[in-house]
Amino acid sequence: MQPPARKALAQAKHTAVHLEMRDAYMPDDRGFISWQRGHRLDPDDRASWWGGWHDAVRDAVERGVSVRRARIVSEPISDYIRYEYDLTFTNLAAGEKVRWLPRRHAADIALPGTDFWIFDDAQVLFHHFTGEGHLDEDGREYTDDPATVKLCADAFEAVWRRAVPHEEYRPR
Repeated sequence: MQPPARKALAQAKHTAVHLEMRDAYMPDDRGFISWQRGHRLDPDDRASWWGGWHDAVRDAVERGVSVRRARIVSEPISDYIRYEYDLTFTNLAAGEKVRWLPRRHAADIALPGTDFWIFDDAQVLFHHFTGEGHLDEDGREYTDDPATVKLCADAFEAVWRRAVPHEEYRPR
């Protein structure tokens, strides 16, 4: 399997953008299961939730990298998306900008078939998931093909323009 986004983020110099389009990921994730049982992270207890990904984002932002994440979601949102919504304060604390776009407002946007990252407008990392929401055993695919990078960049920017900033989004 190819290296994860964290490695590419550590090498980014200007931008890192991520588009998520699934309504569920990794249903056996321990954090999600705990959340389903009523556990909620305490924003004031940073030591209990801050991890390696947060360090990587913070380090990138401190280097001047703009890190943006957009999520296309079906409404009413799924339990998994509600879990992500509840955890988004951690992304924001690390320095990411996050926006949400209800799927019905994305119907006329040409989108790649899977989630992706773009680093410095030069490299795309596709994430391929199984039908159950697990990252496929060969689920990371990098490309620097200019046409593919442009397709993904145009899709991301179209979503970003329409999407609602996290602080204003109220899921239904």
